Amino acid sequence: MNLYVHFPFCRSRCSYCSLYSRAGSAPAARAEYVESLRVELESLIHNPTRSNTDTTPTPNTLYFGGGSPALCDLSPLRAPLKQWKTGQTCFPLFEFTVELHPLDVTPAKLDELKSIGVNRISMGVQSLDDATLRAMGRGYTASDASRAFALVKSRFDNAGIDLILGYPGDPTTKNPDTLLAPLASWGLRHCSVYSLQNERALKNVPDDETVLDGIKSAARFLKSIGLERYEISNYAAPGFECRHNLAVWRGEDYVGLGEGACGRVGLTRTRNWWGQTPQNPNKHCGSTTSIETVSEKEDLKERTLFRLRTRDGIDSSRFPEWRPTLDRFVAEGLLTKIDESTYRLTERGTEVCDAILEELV
Repeated sequence: MNLYVHFPFCRSRCSYCSLYSRAGSAPAARAEYVESLRVELESLIHNPTRSNTDTTPTPNTLYFGGGSPALCDLSPLRAPLKQWKTGQTCFPLFEFTVELHPLDVTPAKLDELKSIGVNRISMGVQSLDDATLRAMGRGYTASDASRAFALVKSRFDNAGIDLILGYPGDPTTKNPDTLLAPLASWGLRHCSVYSLQNERALKNVPDDETVLDGIKSAARFLKSIGLERYEISNYAAPGFECRHNLAVWRGEDYVGLGEGACGRVGLTRTRNWWGQTPQNPNKHCGSTTSIETVSEKEDLKERTLFRLRTRDGIDSSRFPEWRPTLDRFVAEGLLTKIDESTYRLTERGTEVCDAILEELV
């Protein structure tokens, strides 16, 4: 079982973000939220049916995402997490990730994270251009981010960052080799590079070809500093791939706790709406969970298709009807055929993966 816990709290909303957020919430609201998560975690430990097992569920991976989880005092979660740690027979292999905003990074916060079992950090840097960071509303400079990451590395070797390409006016998109060069000395174990999803209708967004060219250049740079692409948007040093995200892409079950979190357990799909609806994504007035049950065939199809995003590729042996389409994509240079039934994206294929998946679905 893999567990994702969502924290929707932010200091302020970034200019590019359209996700559900409780930006600017008071400390009391954050404390109340953590307490609700503590109850949920205790319930999950003592109610194994929640994770579709017959024994107390022990997570293989645990991921605290956001938002900014570190805006909360996480120490109340130490007790339920310790119960899992005690039950984990191979705890050194357990991956516990927390996402951090550079302004979250202090020695005290890092020590708190260590104390609850965190062993992997993902820090959202987004850009190394100061003007872009100001326009995004991130609240720090590239130098601030560099110092924050150095402090993270002093406590956590397994640490990486997120970047966004395609923000209006960000010179990184057109010249990533130069703008990202300082990262060579950061000691990155992981880097995610995402293209801007312009859901807030920002003006002067670069065209798709410019962004794709920027991602290609960024990929070459990251490879030059030892980070290999293992998923469309993710690069890692050997052995430092994010196991939580790989578990999701490889079709494993995961439970989602907290506002806006999704889950997949067996044939059941869940999404937690916290006073939200798709029409009212920022309203906060209570908790509901939508539940969908899919057929066994749809479940297998979903779990199989997700793998196409990774360097594993997909095994089409259970879906022979896909073969003509997959072979056509091979002829078009979008896929490579590894063996009789396994197909993997080419570099060009990573740019149009969604279109490939749409045809297979």
